[in-house]
Amino acid sequence: MTTTNAPAEVTPRPQSPAGGLASRLRSITLSSALMEGRALLALVLIIAVFATLSDNYLDPGNLVTITKQVAFNAILALGMLMVILNGGIDLSVGSTVGLTGAVAGNLFRGLDLPLTQAIMFPQVWVIVVISVGVGALVGYANGLLISRLRLAPFIVTLGMLYVGRGLTEVLLNGQNITNELRGQEGLGNTGFFEVFASRPLGLPISAWVMIALAILASILLVRSPFGRWLYASGSNERAAELSGVPVTRVKARIYVIAGTCAGIVGLLQIANISSATADLGQFYELNAIAAVVIGGAALSGGRGTVRGTIIGAFVIGFLANGLVIVGVSPFWQQVITGAVIILAVAVDRVQQIAQNRGAARRAAAEVRSKTPAASRSA
Repeated sequence: MTTTNAPAEVTPRPQSPAGGLASRLRSITLSSALMEGRALLALVLIIAVFATLSDNYLDPGNLVTITKQVAFNAILALGMLMVILNGGIDLSVGSTVGLTGAVAGNLFRGLDLPLTQAIMFPQVWVIVVISVGVGALVGYANGLLISRLRLAPFIVTLGMLYVGRGLTEVLLNGQNITNELRGQEGLGNTGFFEVFASRPLGLPISAWVMIALAILASILLVRSPFGRWLYASGSNERAAELSGVPVTRVKARIYVIAGTCAGIVGLLQIANISSATADLGQFYELNAIAAVVIGGAALSGGRGTVRGTIIGAFVIGFLANGLVIVGVSPFWQQVITGAVIILAVAVDRVQQIAQNRGAARRAAAEVRSKTPAASRSA
């Protein structure tokens, strides 16, 4: 009697959750590296072009100026990166910069104590803490409305943009605060410019703050559970919630971080221009978003790095400075900067489409390879 053995059934080997997560992380890392590589190449090309067009472009003094301006945008962009990684947006950081400057200016001017004729002049460190705290408070309000009430980030932060700008106008009452920022020796509130407008080792203090915050942000995103939670909730919020990620808490905290970064920039800027003005911080939110996007972050969330964001800020800074040096009209500067942002988003989208199609082809090929020959012929 002849016995025919039936072909053994081929069962696809289930992929472990750890393996799937590792695969996704490798994909994210590769995508970020490609975007950062393009941003770095763009930076090199910008430097090469404007260095050819102007002999003063790579002058040490101009490089220090560029670094100082880049630092302001980069600090804001680090906070914006946290928000965008979660799939959100914060349009209020620019007005928070202005509001922080107005609060600091009024504190230097002195506070009228109620029910008395006395005026209180806080020390510099108190002014710094209160001013940065105002930025954090604005971020806390944004995070509370977005995370607890589940309101749209765009609407909440757009409304807060107007609230912050209006409060700035109220505090300044149409007047710039200049001389009061230096403080008075007899009141013990001097030294603000000596610290926040200083240049340790030849670099502006804003650059050192940028470096310190970039290191802290990198540690937070790469080495802490918060960073893993942030990437997970940005990639798939529902799946992250089912996996035990405190999605609401993460969403609330990122807006506090963004507001705190805006408060720091507000202090650095009034030290830079020696004045608290009503228009301080206008359009800063757009430059911060642009730096994050050019640096390879996805507006849909779940992808982006500190390194790429810093590179994106330098791309914008070197481009803007080069356009000024070669005498390009300010109106055309806005056109060119906007075109660069659109190009960065378009390239990112094309890359995502190509990756999705490649992943689909690989998945189909894997299914065909695991399907028995008898089943395919049938």
